[in-house]
Amino acid sequence: MPFRPSLRQLEYVVAVHDLQHFGRAARHCSVSQPTLSVQISLVEQGLGTPLFERTSSRVAATPAGEKLARGARLLLASLDDLLNELSAQDASLGGTIRLGTPPTFGPYFLPRLLPRLHEQYPGLQVYVREDNPTALEASVADGSLDCGLGPSPERVGLAFRRIGRETLYLGVPSDDLLARGTTVSLRSLAGQKLLALGRGHRLLENVRHLADASGARIIEDFEGTSLDAIRQMVSIGMGLSLFPELYAKAEFRAGDDVTLLGFEDWSEQREVGLYWREGSGRERHYKAIADAADLVATTLMLQ
Repeated sequence: MPFRPSLRQLEYVVAVHDLQHFGRAARHCSVSQPTLSVQISLVEQGLGTPLFERTSSRVAATPAGEKLARGARLLLASLDDLLNELSAQDASLGGTIRLGTPPTFGPYFLPRLLPRLHEQYPGLQVYVREDNPTALEASVADGSLDCGLGPSPERVGLAFRRIGRETLYLGVPSDDLLARGTTVSLRSLAGQKLLALGRGHRLLENVRHLADASGARIIEDFEGTSLDAIRQMVSIGMGLSLFPELYAKAEFRAGDDVTLLGFEDWSEQREVGLYWREGSGRERHYKAIADAADLVATTLMLQ
């Protein structure tokens, strides 16, 4: 039988890989540094290959170390899913959910969802991480997060439960000629400048689709870090941009220096929902959260 590291040894490997320091990894795992170092050495001896390169300033994973850490993280996450499924009580959906959501959606949806979840499952603790959708999908896929809430994922291996669709609105400076109406046609956007969020955000793809359909052009040397930053750029006439429905309802008011317009002949929307790793042992927990999110989406009139 080939050498098989113990689960505890795999936890040590993942900790050293993530923290790039034996001392910090030992503290994270609640063991002494000599104990952790010995166990890592035993794994290296058993596999017949070094996992980490040690220098005076940092620890770097070898290719073998990278591969083992990646696989170990998935294995440990799957084991956690299985144990939670076996031991969790329905009253708390496993006790803890690590939820990822993008800043373009979560802050406007979670204030409605989290109180509902707390009322239904008072023992459930929800830890929320904000990041761009691409990074969140990777974290769900590798087990760093349990599930994600936001635009439909593009990554293979993730199950998705749609809860609604968000309408996209065009934001224009309030003193622009386009702001005299309530809607805009694609033809009137030809040659206009479009602002977009940076890579990893689904709204970037929506802006690209709008540019392709209308003949507008994206300002390539500017990538916004937030919708608030994009909105400020629009307000001073640097370009136009798309804003999703929940953000628009929460942040825009009559008399603002940015006016929102609907589209006469362009109907792109973004699907939103909950996603998780396919085959997860906690699938019924995530479906329960999706059921609660469905009700919230209905109250918010997401189509």
